[in-house]
Amino acid sequence: MGVEVRGCVVVVRRGGGYRGAVVQRAAEHGGAAVVVFGAELGVERGTVLLGGPGDPLTPGWPAAADDSVERLGVNDGEVQRRFPAVPSLPVPAAAAEEILRAMGGPPLPEEWRRHLPRGMQVGGVGGVGGGSVLVNFTYEGVSEMETIRNVVGVITGELEPDRYVLLGNHRDAWTYGAVDPNSGTAALLEVARRLGLLLREGWRPRRTIVLCSWDAEEFGMIGSTEWVEEHLGLLQSKAVAYLNVDCAVQGPGFFASGTPQLDRLLVGVTKKVKDPDFDSMTVYQTWTEANRRAEIGRLGRADSDFTSFLHHAGVPSLDMYFGKDYPVYHTVFDSYDWMKKHGDPSFHRHVAVAEIWGLVALHLADDQIIPFDYLSYAAQLQEHSSAMSSLLGDAVTMQPMNASLCELVASASEAQEEGQLRRRALNDRLMLAERGFLAAEGLRGGRGSSTW
Repeated sequence: MGVEVRGCVVVVRRGGGYRGAVVQRAAEHGGAAVVVFGAELGVERGTVLLGGPGDPLTPGWPAAADDSVERLGVNDGEVQRRFPAVPSLPVPAAAAEEILRAMGGPPLPEEWRRHLPRGMQVGGVGGVGGGSVLVNFTYEGVSEMETIRNVVGVITGELEPDRYVLLGNHRDAWTYGAVDPNSGTAALLEVARRLGLLLREGWRPRRTIVLCSWDAEEFGMIGSTEWVEEHLGLLQSKAVAYLNVDCAVQGPGFFASGTPQLDRLLVGVTKKVKDPDFDSMTVYQTWTEANRRAEIGRLGRADSDFTSFLHHAGVPSLDMYFGKDYPVYHTVFDSYDWMKKHGDPSFHRHVAVAEIWGLVALHLADDQIIPFDYLSYAAQLQEHSSAMSSLLGDAVTMQPMNASLCELVASASEAQEEGQLRRRALNDRLMLAERGFLAAEGLRGGRGSSTW
């Protein structure tokens, strides 16, 4: 729109993009500072770290609490590039409105106005800038080195101890964190409690189960990323799956995202769990009723602790939660009182997400054949291929990709059929084993004509 931002404080409405990238873009255009406003309630905090997750001082290799690893200096150029060049500050919508009301320049486009908080949509704002508005922006940030701590619990597998099913949730929060992350932490503790009860009854998982409580997720998934970097070789060769829960309970309705080979398993588990809001229905029934199908998203984003497991180690991953887009995200209002009044008054949704999480983990840890479905994966890739073909037309040939997808479908089908045939053959051998104790000619001395 031709607005010059050089030397100015840039006012930004929080949207769907990453806040760090927005701040950096303002800096690249000469902005002096950035003010970010979002929800009508409170101030939404959040990291602005650039260049991917993890400790900026150990990019690409694991950090440690002692001096046993090399670290870049805080003033190293590579470290400095991980942070926007200008300061930024989140503010409540009411404070942003005072600035916007006084701004001059071209009028605000109607599309922009529709996405403003309700109080600003009618009147309430001026133009897009500049003007004579003066903002006194004072930055008093403090940079300190702190030690973070992951907590990891292991239940060693009985038959395949070198195969790992991992469950993870972070425990650091910007404020009280009733939703983010403590609803997930509560679910993780409940899963751990129930696994403990099974252990007391003599159960042992076939494969090893690893329960992970990550630190410093809010600063850029640092705890989980450093752990993945430390155990990268082990995870790439021996991890079965990573199951993530972050904002476990935000409200009603079940939502999930994951890699496609886990789709069928997740759907099957939701058919076994009672819906927390409708006693006569399962989670699967309410899920499909709301979306007309069991809609499972994909993990293309990088905004929780599954990031390094999936995008760096290549471990099949799943993220699940009840409710979404809750209005007090990263604000001081993300509290027990909000959860008790709005998020989950009876805390039944917490129980349900723990049940789904735990059952998925048990199948992955105990099923003789890992319950992956690569036909689902192939179908998803074929959908993407068709979409790309429609978008690109004749500009790019999709034939090599389509040929590879056909091979994947054939291999997935063959593996599934082979597994079924092998199971049938084994069952037949077990079924017929007793016949091996018979003598075809029977026994001597039978009564009458009987020889058996």
